[in-house]
Amino acid sequence: MTSEHTSGLFHENHLVTLQQHIMEQQAYHPTATGEFSWLLSGITQASKIIAAKVRRAGLQDIIGSLGKENIQGEDVQKLDVFANDCLIQSLAYRGNVGILASEENDEPVVIHDSGPQGRYAVLFDPLDGSSNIDVNVSIGTIFSVLERPSGGFSRNDPLADLLQPGVRQRAAGYVIYGPSTLFVYTTGQGVHFFTLDPGTGAYILYRERVTIPESGDIYSVNESNFTEFPRAVQEYLRHIKTSEEPSYNSRYVGSFVADFHRTLLKGGIFLYPQTRKAPGGKLRLLYECNPMAFLVEQAGGMATDGRQRILEIQPKTLHERTPLFIGSPTQVKEAMAFVEKDSGEGA
Repeated sequence: MTSEHTSGLFHENHLVTLQQHIMEQQAYHPTATGEFSWLLSGITQASKIIAAKVRRAGLQDIIGSLGKENIQGEDVQKLDVFANDCLIQSLAYRGNVGILASEENDEPVVIHDSGPQGRYAVLFDPLDGSSNIDVNVSIGTIFSVLERPSGGFSRNDPLADLLQPGVRQRAAGYVIYGPSTLFVYTTGQGVHFFTLDPGTGAYILYRERVTIPESGDIYSVNESNFTEFPRAVQEYLRHIKTSEEPSYNSRYVGSFVADFHRTLLKGGIFLYPQTRKAPGGKLRLLYECNPMAFLVEQAGGMATDGRQRILEIQPKTLHERTPLFIGSPTQVKEAMAFVEKDSGEGA
């Protein structure tokens, strides 16, 4: 059995936990000192607490909106706030985290106590798809880890440490809170899956070095926006609906983590283009698109905004949005052929 298809709880004839795996990955980074695994343990700790709270969503008063909007203009759910606070508290005391940035916070959270040791910045969407909680659809946490160019020393402009292109990410991943709690991550050495064992409280490796199929027959898009999409995207969607080889199937959950996870496993394409109402796109570059682009490229896939590679975009603002086309190379290239043709015709 090849490593790409490792399943079950065993790896080289023994049980491997997430923390063990992270320590093994540090061997690929000669300058690693162990502090990186300490940082990631803060994310795993928070995810276990969030998973426990999600499982009790129908038993406690934590479902529903708080009646206010975040910086994105979206309704803030009670679980959004819980997940956000949990991640901040779990990471703020790691010692090596100097800046935190979240979908739920207007401005970065600077950890002044970390001083020069706070060499990392962590960006996250604490609870992606939280509007689906009431209908029991899988939701998740997305995260991205950057190393601060300043080396962790205090500075007047924390945004300068956050506004880095995705190619500089040191790690990225997501957690799915579904039938099982799944932790997916990369540090640039492949994509690895871990399942939370509720009996032991440990994340256990069940697949490593996961690869996305070169081509897939599933497309995932919010087709209610069809008339709002650029002409090239409309033409592409018409094309795949009439395609005979492959014969495409439409699948769209509305939770980015869930839709991306299916695309990573099954292949195909997920797209969220710009619309007339959102000409800059909807998904956030720094803490949604960048981490997923890092993961998909590590798995052999592609991610673009329709003009350039997602990971090469130089961000200008913390909550910047971008169009996104992500998935199997065959489907992403095909979609880009329509976009490029339309651009060439001056439309």
